[in-house]
Amino acid sequence: MQQGRTGLPSCAAIHDISVLLGEESVDFPGDPPFIRERVSQIGENGVCDLSLLKMSAHAGTHLDSPAHFLAGGRTIDAFPAEDFFLPALVAGIEDREAIRLREIQNLPIREGDAVLFKTRNSRSGLCASGVFSPDYVYLTPEASRFCASRKVRLVGIDYITIERYGDQDYPVHRTLAGSGILILEGIRLDRVPEGRYTLVCLPLRIRGCEASPVRAVLLSDGGEETLPP
Repeated sequence: MQQGRTGLPSCAAIHDISVLLGEESVDFPGDPPFIRERVSQIGENGVCDLSLLKMSAHAGTHLDSPAHFLAGGRTIDAFPAEDFFLPALVAGIEDREAIRLREIQNLPIREGDAVLFKTRNSRSGLCASGVFSPDYVYLTPEASRFCASRKVRLVGIDYITIERYGDQDYPVHRTLAGSGILILEGIRLDRVPEGRYTLVCLPLRIRGCEASPVRAVLLSDGGEETLPP
């Protein structure tokens, strides 16, 4: 099989499911916003461009490790690099309010999968609007327990948080963290068909940190399994 300029098979497709920091990214209320400051600029006060970045570890497209809500939980740097290359299922959700058990219990989820939920958040552009809205599709506690029971390795959602807004008990985060499951938040799936892919979502190696921004992509060889309509 021939390889393209990326080193991947020439028939492979790459879907970038990350949002653009500072323009498309949504800041969760209370989190510090993403800021890029120019320290020096070619032709003005320096011989090179140099930027200072200020942001939350949960800025834009990012991974939550179990340590985010589990005392003594596994931090983002404790995962080996291979844990960020995963078989992935992109599953469409029709419910306009929440990802509920009744809609996902018959999905072809396999042990070890990354399950990425494509919802109204992507189809409406809400996930990349740059402005927070409390009216987003979230994962219910029952659905999170089901994902844990299927022994998935990662759950992803197309908004800045997987939790219902205002739920101060954070049951979804706690369920997934307690099962050692990574959470990928802030993805956009509007251009990605439902089906099977390989997910690549490498975080920064930050010692002892509970989360990290990522550049998340889905790889397809053009012959991936698609889900029935």
